[in-house]
Amino acid sequence: MSSGSGEVRIIGGQWKRTKLKVLDKPGLRPTPDRVRETLFNWLGQDLTNWTCVDAFAGSGVLGFECASRGASDVLMMESDAALCGVLSDKIQALKAQGMRVQRGDALMGLRSLKPASVDLVFLDAPFDQPALLEAALKASVPCLKPQGHLYLECPQAQDEHALLSLGLEKHKYLKAGQVHAHLLRKIA
Repeated sequence: MSSGSGEVRIIGGQWKRTKLKVLDKPGLRPTPDRVRETLFNWLGQDLTNWTCVDAFAGSGVLGFECASRGASDVLMMESDAALCGVLSDKIQALKAQGMRVQRGDALMGLRSLKPASVDLVFLDAPFDQPALLEAALKASVPCLKPQGHLYLECPQAQDEHALLSLGLEKHKYLKAGQVHAHLLRKIA
């Protein structure tokens, strides 16, 4: 690999220890191993037949972690063409069934999803765009199934009252370095 890229490893499931290429792109921050390990301990290691959406896929590590644990439908949304190419190449290399990459705007992608059709949405929007994060939160709620989960990674803890007004409740929370990780659940 060139000096302008790195890698991250899938930490669980059938592709455990598989390396994913990470391009050197401004604002690209793959979710740290420790945070992913905690997240999948919260969710459970078996995501068989789950439908998952990674709205700002980047390295794709969250989507690959889901598919590695049995998710049957994983949609990775990404606006950057080079990142989409890397994700598509890895899907082909792993012969990953039920995984796809959608190039384009995550907000439009989230708004186009069928209502109450998704078990888990990942939101890890660029940290320097708080308005985008808020819009993505609002766009995600309708597509979540009742009791569906939303994983939110952002630069600060989210206000519980603001989340409740969107129809989400905080299920779990972790701060690791600059990352505030929230596992939210749709209020039925």
